[in-house]
Amino acid sequence: MTAKQLQSLARQHGTPLVVVDHGVLRRNYALFRKHLPRVQAYYAVKANADPAIVRTLYNAGASFDVASLPEFMLVYDLIRHLPVKEQQDFIWDKVIYANPTKPRETLVALDQYRPLVTYDNLNEIKKIKQFAPHAGVVLRLRVPNTGSMVELSSKFGCDPGEAVDLILEAFGLGLVVEGLSFHVGSQCTNFENFVQALNMAAAVMNEAQSRGHALKLLDIGGGFPAPYNRHVKPFSLLAARINAEIDRLFPPETQILAEPGRFLVATAATSIARVIGKAVRDGKTCYFIDDSVYHTFSGIIFDHCQYPLRALKKGKTSICAVFGQTCDGLDVISQSEELPELEIDDLVYAEKIGAYSNASSTWFNGFPPAKVVHVNQ
Repeated sequence: MTAKQLQSLARQHGTPLVVVDHGVLRRNYALFRKHLPRVQAYYAVKANADPAIVRTLYNAGASFDVASLPEFMLVYDLIRHLPVKEQQDFIWDKVIYANPTKPRETLVALDQYRPLVTYDNLNEIKKIKQFAPHAGVVLRLRVPNTGSMVELSSKFGCDPGEAVDLILEAFGLGLVVEGLSFHVGSQCTNFENFVQALNMAAAVMNEAQSRGHALKLLDIGGGFPAPYNRHVKPFSLLAARINAEIDRLFPPETQILAEPGRFLVATAATSIARVIGKAVRDGKTCYFIDDSVYHTFSGIIFDHCQYPLRALKKGKTSICAVFGQTCDGLDVISQSEELPELEIDDLVYAEKIGAYSNASSTWFNGFPPAKVVHVNQ
């Protein structure tokens, strides 16, 4: 968006503000489908669960990866108007519950929908059998997460060496294992993670077939990197590697799905904040803005992500510090930001802040989350 448009929106709605551009959402989804034509995109709702975002992606043709019962119901609300038969078809076509660990209450609530759910250990299989016996199951593998911004393999996934035993255990309990899943870690810029994971999954599927169980589905997870800066290689290069491995390793009838979250939504949002304070400490100018790491900038803490700030004001720049509005020492936006000389009420903005940002906003210190405005719907 242009500086003039951002200024106009801030004047109209006040700050702090998050502007979501649905035209960018649709372009990102189309880009994903263009470069990975064999892969159905299941948007990872946790990246940003704003209902308007979910609706736009649904209308564009996306499916959904949910990780909680509220996320499931958010998606399900989109299809309540459909006939019962179409709703039932929708569940398998459009939703995977990809959190490997689920409370029994969630399983009980989900069972009526005959969901597709993931697991990665024997206790979870037994729980699913007891509380959601009508579910289809997908085994999650632990795969390399080397170089990813957020590592997931220490928390999720079974060792590939025990995978076939866990598949046999599930079938032995009367469940149906539909396939495998993995996740190479969030914002994965090391493309070898995908290559290794695909080869590991193929080996497990081949062994399972030799033991009498042909699996028909592979979920290659998320981790597709958003173009935060020039160091992130083009998505087309990663897609070419993935396509080559999929075509080499898996027969055409294998259903391939993925869970892009950050890739679809990161570049679709811009935050706007107002300077509310200014001080000089140890010779460095310090600005305070009316947002914080407990709100839109939560990704700094939880997602290991930085969001360079820009000013709507022109002028010679210098290194400064930027702090959030809360009365807490952790609330540091940046200790080394390059901005022009700003005054109280001047505006700053951060681009590419749509993923894992306002989605994690709190009411810490009593400050409400930023207002969200949707454009190009």
